[in-house]
Amino acid sequence: MKFKYLYQQMLSHIGIILLSFTMLTIVVSQYMVSLVFQNKEEELIQYGDSLLSELDYSLFIDIVDTKTLNRYEQVLKSRNIFFHLFDAEGKVLYPLSNRHIQIQFSDEEWERLINGEKVVVHIDLKRFDQAATIVILPNQKDGIFLGGLLMASPVSGARDMISQFNQYLIYTTVIVSIIALFLSWILSKIHVRRIKQLQNATSAVTSGNYDIHVPVSNYDEIGELASDFNKMVNRLKESQEEIESLENRRRQFIADVSHELKTPLTTISGVVEGLRNGMIPEKEKERGMELVSKETKRLIRLVKENLDYEKIRSNQVKLTMEEIPLNEVFEIIKEQLFLQAKEKKNKLSIEIEGNPIVYADYDRLIQILLNISKNSIQFTENGKIILRGRQTDNQTIIEIEDTGVGIDPNDIENIWHRFYKADVSRKNNPFGEFGLGLSIVKKLVLLHGGQIHVSSEKGRGTVFTIQLPTKSSQ
Repeated sequence: MKFKYLYQQMLSHIGIILLSFTMLTIVVSQYMVSLVFQNKEEELIQYGDSLLSELDYSLFIDIVDTKTLNRYEQVLKSRNIFFHLFDAEGKVLYPLSNRHIQIQFSDEEWERLINGEKVVVHIDLKRFDQAATIVILPNQKDGIFLGGLLMASPVSGARDMISQFNQYLIYTTVIVSIIALFLSWILSKIHVRRIKQLQNATSAVTSGNYDIHVPVSNYDEIGELASDFNKMVNRLKESQEEIESLENRRRQFIADVSHELKTPLTTISGVVEGLRNGMIPEKEKERGMELVSKETKRLIRLVKENLDYEKIRSNQVKLTMEEIPLNEVFEIIKEQLFLQAKEKKNKLSIEIEGNPIVYADYDRLIQILLNISKNSIQFTENGKIILRGRQTDNQTIIEIEDTGVGIDPNDIENIWHRFYKADVSRKNNPFGEFGLGLSIVKKLVLLHGGQIHVSSEKGRGTVFTIQLPTKSSQ
């Protein structure tokens, strides 16, 4: 059975108020009863002490000062107070009408009187809807117990006063409960509305809608929950976008790999079938075998670059860091790419400031620079490729500049994507034809704790800038 949160809130508020007023009523009622009895007790003790101080101790030896006692009786009777004077044996001396009647005391009460202690007894006569206070005062002379004075007075009006107080308290409770019910309804509606917003938002997220935002407040836990909910939705939205992006990239990857594999496999298959069926003339067989070899190497490079990329992406590459003179690395790059640059009628040159040192993995640094340099040679003809290097206090800066065709500004961010090709003609180039080189370059630079940037202008060349931290700065 559902019990709405609105009713739970209202019931809890009203319940707490009613319980509080009930406890208050009980406590105040008991306190008032105690106060009434205490006032009456103090009044009786005061009159009793005054009376005993005026009486001669000989009264307790069967000589009664009726004049003084009668005067006190008249005064106390007007205050609805009655008294009995008794001797050391507990027999009444006054009033004379009850003379020699034995007053019945309990053993405990009598023991306390003999020891000089006063005895107070509160009687609640529920049968007569009345209460009474009895005070028994002992009288001693030189340590000798001579008797005592028993004073009694009904506590009239106490119940009426308490009943009237309870009546006012009930009226107050009813009024406060009505006000509390109204305020509780308003507050509960506010809380329920906020919770309902979260519930609706949760249902929307469950349905796949991540463009949802819940109003946030910072004054209670529901507001904090709304804030955390918005953060969660944002994270889910980012994750969903990332999943969609990965799915699109997966599809693109499959399409690109299929496209890249299709051409060499078709070529290899055609040559093999031609050789098998004798359709290739003898003088063309050597050229066909060379073509198969080249296409096979293309496939091997594709597989190798993909494996390398996956290792780097999943951080499975272990770097062996060391300090390397940048000039030596540039010379190696220049030597390895000299023939390729010459074929494109390009000039490779080195510009070094001072003697910069690179803190990097040697093999991976060569791989980074070779990939970028090949890319520059590929898109430059009758131009220049310049390898620059310099060092600051905390980093080594490497620049590879070319005077080639440049990159369209819209393509600069895309060149790091796997299989991306800014120029379709790249697929016919033997260097970097699969579009994996720059993806690998960026991953390797990031693994070194560095950064890589590209600045380019269409038709006016490109500059790749690599910033690698020095050993002292790590």
